[in-house]
Amino acid sequence: MHNTYSKEEVYNKLTSRFSDMEFLLDEPMKKHTTFRIGGPADIYVEPSISQMVPLLRYLQELQTPYMVIGNGSNLLVSDDGIEGVVISLGKNASDIQIDKEQACIYAEAGAMLSSVANRAAEAGLTGLEFASGIPGSIGGAVYMNAGAYGGEIKDVLINADVFQDSGEVSQIACDALDLSYRHSALMEKSGFVLGAKLQLSPGNVDEIKATIEDIRQKRVDKQPLNFPSAGSTFKRPEGYFAGKLIDDAGLRGYTVGGAQVSEKHCGFVVNKSEATAADVLQLMKDVDAKVYEKFGVHLTPEVRIIGRNIN
Repeated sequence: MHNTYSKEEVYNKLTSRFSDMEFLLDEPMKKHTTFRIGGPADIYVEPSISQMVPLLRYLQELQTPYMVIGNGSNLLVSDDGIEGVVISLGKNASDIQIDKEQACIYAEAGAMLSSVANRAAEAGLTGLEFASGIPGSIGGAVYMNAGAYGGEIKDVLINADVFQDSGEVSQIACDALDLSYRHSALMEKSGFVLGAKLQLSPGNVDEIKATIEDIRQKRVDKQPLNFPSAGSTFKRPEGYFAGKLIDDAGLRGYTVGGAQVSEKHCGFVVNKSEATAADVLQLMKDVDAKVYEKFGVHLTPEVRIIGRNIN
């Protein structure tokens, strides 16, 4: 906790320094996560990429805690909310540029994977179809090396522009980001993705669109899209599938408060009715304990758990 930190004081400084941005006090995070769960962020803002660097440098100068999020699709936010400033890279930071000659795409961190995949399809570029159904943004996808249907971001990433703690912006090559299953070096070193350049290949527009439609249909058939969730709740344990372990442990439909192990796909925890973060955390704990008791396998959260008093 920063002893000198006063959210009202920081809010006043920010609003006078950056009159072109809208800062919100005590903004409920459940409005900004796909789980529809989470207490208030002290201060919330959605800057453009060009506004991002001066804002981050100023927050560092003020020694104010801050956190950068994408579209909130892989987050569980504490019921007590988040201390400091939450910077959401969303619609104001979602520009997509296509270079058909080089079969490349540059996307700002807030661009949704589905939008980038669809734009690639329109341009007859193949390689990103796997990402068309992942409900996240490019920044979050690079940060956790998002993947689905046999593809991962590391398969197509050339480099990423990263804001580092030093206040510098560096272009970091894919190899140097150390991308592996749901992991990147950014998780240890800190730093935020501002944009990413992807290498695709020329392909047939109709075939690419057919693959995207096929993936969309699989998601609709298999995933509980009718309830708020944060996607896959647990990482895949080596040699197993989390959803199958949870199902085999007899936990399909298991409920704590408003949170439930999805009856449609046991790999998902859903917000069935006004669930709190405490409900979800207790449910995750119970599921892990039961699966460990039955199969001797621990489940690690894939969802990022953030905010005050989260332990």
